[in-house]
Amino acid sequence: MVTKKIHLTDSQEALILFGQHDQNLRALESTYGVQIFGRAHVLSVRGAPGKVEKALLAIEEMRENLGKESRPMSQGSDPSVHKGSDPLSTEPAAYTSALGKSIRAKTATQKTYVEAIMKNDLVVAIGPAGTGKTYLAVACALAALKGGQISRIILTRPVVEAGEKLGFLPGDFYEKVNPYLRPLYDAFYAMLGPDRFRLYRDEETIEIAPLAYMRGRTLENAFVILDEAQNSTPEQMKMLLTRTGVGSKVVVNGDVTQIDLDHKRNSGLIHLPNILKGIPGVQIVYFSETDVVRHRLVKEIIRAYGEWEKQEPPR
Repeated sequence: MVTKKIHLTDSQEALILFGQHDQNLRALESTYGVQIFGRAHVLSVRGAPGKVEKALLAIEEMRENLGKESRPMSQGSDPSVHKGSDPLSTEPAAYTSALGKSIRAKTATQKTYVEAIMKNDLVVAIGPAGTGKTYLAVACALAALKGGQISRIILTRPVVEAGEKLGFLPGDFYEKVNPYLRPLYDAFYAMLGPDRFRLYRDEETIEIAPLAYMRGRTLENAFVILDEAQNSTPEQMKMLLTRTGVGSKVVVNGDVTQIDLDHKRNSGLIHLPNILKGIPGVQIVYFSETDVVRHRLVKEIIRAYGEWEKQEPPR
């Protein structure tokens, strides 16, 4: 167990950050499994090292959002210029998390992506890791669920190992597939908190399952997200897309530079844009390294690998 402290700017920041009756702190404790104590301008976070670090990151992000929302304009500044400096800052949130965090597009392509999901029954998003493809799709799915547009959310992905053969995995079905589906759980944990997520999962309002388990089903009134679609075959892709029932939306996400199949040309995502071209109600959105919203180094790493792959002779 460790304890780390954050020194806040003033009582006003503490008041907003803590929330009414410290409800924001209690929500953070529930989400990250830590204990948080607020005294004057100091926050103390106690728990397992990894959980404490995650809670601290969440608190810092909340502080950053508070700063953006309350930052005054300098005297003599032109309001239109100020607004134009960040044209996406006034975009409506795709979803508001359990901790009150507004989840909205941060780049022009993300804005196009969110709008495409709202307008179309099938959206295909292709681009590098860290561009918010899955995260924003989950936010849109939760917004649709909250608004009564759909009755359940189904997240699926191919169970393909990323360059390593893990061999036999012990345990029941959920324990075996959990390592592959963990990234999807993380998005729901961040937006719903663990308690509500478990409730939705137990009620099967949210279902997370391997792609192979979609065969033979009809998915009605559902928001279906296929993640890591580059690792699906054309046959698997056709199988999922033809499961779509009345009142459903489907979002297909993937990165064609990270295909883990033995034969990369067998990826169902590579051929999908040409197959679906010209079909009404379908939109393809392409992300690039400029849309990466993770650590600044991720953009540079993606760019460097892109240059290296251009120079490498074909295998």
